[in-house]
Amino acid sequence: MRAVEPAPQVSAPVLAAYSYCEAVTGTQARNFAYGIRLLPAPKRRAMSALYAFSRRVDDIGDGALPEDVKTARLEDTRALLARISEGAVEEDDTDPVAVALTHASRTFPIPLGGLDELIDGVQMDVRGRTYETWDDLKVYCRCVAGAIGRLSLGVFGTEPGARGAERAPEYADTLGLALQLTNILRDVREDAAGGRTYLPADDLAKFGCAAGLHGPHPPQGSDFPGLVHHEVRRARALFAEGYRLLPLLDRRSGACVAAMAGIYRRLLDRIEREPEAVLRGRVSLPGREKAYVAVRGLSGLDARHVSRQLVRRRA
Repeated sequence: MRAVEPAPQVSAPVLAAYSYCEAVTGTQARNFAYGIRLLPAPKRRAMSALYAFSRRVDDIGDGALPEDVKTARLEDTRALLARISEGAVEEDDTDPVAVALTHASRTFPIPLGGLDELIDGVQMDVRGRTYETWDDLKVYCRCVAGAIGRLSLGVFGTEPGARGAERAPEYADTLGLALQLTNILRDVREDAAGGRTYLPADDLAKFGCAAGLHGPHPPQGSDFPGLVHHEVRRARALFAEGYRLLPLLDRRSGACVAAMAGIYRRLLDRIEREPEAVLRGRVSLPGREKAYVAVRGLSGLDARHVSRQLVRRRA
């Protein structure tokens, strides 16, 4: 997969639409915005358009509207996506997200069907679906995060002649799962307060947490640290597989992915060190640590490390 060269000129209405999407990204997704700032402008704008559309879908699912209203709005958003996919949105349309995403999809080979999958995943949230096993949860994670990885790959493209490039969508999908599982661990109390449980029911039962995680302390007699460490190991395995994507990308796209993934891996480290912290509030990284991760990604250290590991495995 190779990105199409962006057009040298972008019209004023389209630039204004992209500016709106970048503003949404900068205020609503600090970790994501931190990573995409490493991209050249055309790719950065396209990623902002993808984020702004995805944010709209997520906001419908997260809002306080009745289920039937949420479902109707998701279907309206799916219809808008169909118009974008057909190229039926004009530059003077009043919806800046639709204008920007239409331009981005004409500039880069973005598989917009992934946004249909995202809507499917948010519909699972609206219906209050729970997950018995990790295999069940993976279906949800692939919709809301794996699909975003594949969409992003449409913007990044792969390096010409990169060995194993045909597996890039698989690695992007897996990296999305790693990020989503980290999100689930970080937000476990917040989600419980909103009436949502994502961790698999069989894992919760295994570690004595079937009663739920609604307060600042785990259930009496449970092994909450054991539950967290179990999920952390699963996330680390996903990161290890998903990081195979890095050597397949150009330097700046690889830096972007390494920065975003690196931030979440460090969050995972913090959660592993102090599992009960996720029950007291959201775990986050200070700005200076995010900056270090970004510099490390831009230097190519992570991509070279993965490449060396792959060479040793093949030897």
